[in-house]
Amino acid sequence: MSRSPAQAPVTARAPAKVNLLLEVGPRRDDGYHDLLTVFQALDLSEDVTASPARGFSVEVSGEDGVDVSGVPLDERNLALRAALLLAERAGVRAGAHLSVRKGVPVAGGMAGGSADAAAALVACDALWGTRLGLPALTELAAELGADVPFCLHGRTAVGTGRGDRLVPVLTTAAFHWVLVLHGAGLSTPAVFAECDRLRAAGGAGPAAAPEAGERLRAVEAALRAGDPRALGAALGNDLQEAACSLAPELTGALRSGADAGALAGLVSGSGPTVALLAASAPDARRLAGRLRAEHGPRVRTAHGPVPGARVLEAVRAR
Repeated sequence: MSRSPAQAPVTARAPAKVNLLLEVGPRRDDGYHDLLTVFQALDLSEDVTASPARGFSVEVSGEDGVDVSGVPLDERNLALRAALLLAERAGVRAGAHLSVRKGVPVAGGMAGGSADAAAALVACDALWGTRLGLPALTELAAELGADVPFCLHGRTAVGTGRGDRLVPVLTTAAFHWVLVLHGAGLSTPAVFAECDRLRAAGGAGPAAAPEAGERLRAVEAALRAGDPRALGAALGNDLQEAACSLAPELTGALRSGADAGALAGLVSGSGPTVALLAASAPDARRLAGRLRAEHGPRVRTAHGPVPGARVLEAVRAR
C-alpha cells in the first residue's frame, strides 16, 4: 500500500544495553550459540532522525567523543537496513534520509548498531504513518539482529535463543554504572570463536542447567529487590574470559574498578566495554572520578533501566 510521508522529520531514541548475565551454550551446527541473557537498557542512547526523501540515505555523527569513522554508510548500516526492511514489508514507496547521532561506543558490546536499527524502525514507522505496532516491529527487529528487539523494548528482560526472545523482568530500583570504554572494538564472531577455543583447550563446557538456573534466579531476585549488592554478586558473562584473552587490558580495567570501590564489574556482552556497578548515583560519580585519573575521558556514568525505542515528541513538534 502506498502512503504519503509526513512533512516533518521524526526523531526516535533507543538505548544502549548491558548484559547483567550472559550464558553461552555450545556451538550449534549452524555456527550460532544458544544464549541465556539478562539485558538492562541504559541511558546512553542513539538518536535517529528520519526525514522525507525520494530515496534512502544515511549520515552519522558522534557525540561525547564517539568515533564513527568505521560506521558504514551503505546497506551494511543497520539503521538504513531497518528503514529499507520496513518500507518493503509495509509497502511504502516513499524514501527517507536518516541522520544518526551516536552516543554509544561503536563495537563496544553495548548494542549501538542495534539501537540505531530500533530507532530507525520507530522513526520511519511514525514518518510514514505505517502504524505497524510493537509486535510487528519486533518481528522486523529480530530479522535485523539478535539485540535489536531488546533495544526496541528496553527496560530489563531475559533473552533466550539468540537473545531475541524476550520476557520482561520486574525491577524496583535504578542501578548505577560506570563504563570504561576501550579504544578499539572487538569482533563479536572473534570473541565467540575464542570462547569455543578456550573451552576446548580447557576441557570445560557451558554451565550445567541447574547451575545456569541458579545464576538467573539470583539476578532476577536482586532486580526484584532493587539490591545493587546482591546484583553485583550475581553478575556473570561467559564471554568475559574470551574477551580478556583477545584484549588483556580489560583485565586491568576490571581490577582498577574493584580497587576504586565498584561493587562488581564485568565485560559488557562481547566487549570491550567494561561495566562497573556502583551502590548509588553518588558512588558512581566518585568511582568515575577515581577511574578518570587512569582512563581519562573513556570513563562514563550511566543508569538503568530506561525505556526502549520511542519518538521524541518535543523534537517532532518543532
